[in-house]
Amino acid sequence: MNQPSKPFNIDKRKVYEAYLQVRSNGGAAGVDGVTIEEFESDLKSNLYKIWNRMSSGAYFPPPVRAVSIPKKSGG
Repeated sequence: MNQPSKPFNIDKRKVYEAYLQVRSNGGAAGVDGVTIEEFESDLKSNLYKIWNRMSSGAYFPPPVRAVSIPKKSGG
């Protein structure tokens, strides 16, 4: 009986589409300080690392960075 090589079936295309979404909305650096430009400097390898960790169950996203967004009104 063949065992799947990874416990989670994550489509590599979905990881790439997620990257494109982050890139399209400005892609600010996260708590790790990595900018979108730094991530893109080794894009193929970085996307593979994320996919590999996600599909093996070893990916735990870092906490999100809080950003204050001023509002025009008090509410």
